[in-house]
Amino acid sequence: MRAGLDERDVLADPLAQFKTWFDDATAAEIPLPNAMSLATVSADGKPASRVVLLKGVDHGGFVFYTNYHSRKGREIGANAHAALLFAWLPLERQVRIEGTLTRVTARESDEYFASRPLGSRHAAIASPQSDVITDRAALDALYQHAVNAGGDDPARPAHWGGYRLMPAEIEFWQGRESRLHDRLVYRNTVDGWKISRLAP
Repeated sequence: MRAGLDERDVLADPLAQFKTWFDDATAAEIPLPNAMSLATVSADGKPASRVVLLKGVDHGGFVFYTNYHSRKGREIGANAHAALLFAWLPLERQVRIEGTLTRVTARESDEYFASRPLGSRHAAIASPQSDVITDRAALDALYQHAVNAGGDDPARPAHWGGYRLMPAEIEFWQGRESRLHDRLVYRNTVDGWKISRLAP
């Protein structure tokens, strides 16, 4: 049986509490502990979700990178409100995050892009993410063109970069016996973060 989640034991800062749980997930050798579901909503109100990778928690927010012209990029452009979900199932833990997305600085995007494996950089340049393409051969041709044009030090394309989700609400969910789970939610108020317990 998993340990409970008690208001007296959690940290006052939800980002610090997140780091504690993230470190636990890493220590437990959960595959891709930084994998998170990103949910966005289109301009006409249609929801969509996909898994992306967390690349940092800084300046008070959660950072990931993508193609700004992709479906998620277009949806974020139309509606900056989004939600993240981490599911560390072997630990019976979830973290739900809701907030607003903004682009990271060009410098941050440049620095992260330069740190990626060379093939991933070429792929980011080549792929018209979320667009319909004729077949795999067409994608391979776009990739080869990017390799030929970019060489060993390709520049970050303007359509690719990072987003930072600034949280308004973060919920920590701990599985318990008989499905009487512990749920603590931090809400960002004018007086700082406030913690409440939710019924399972």
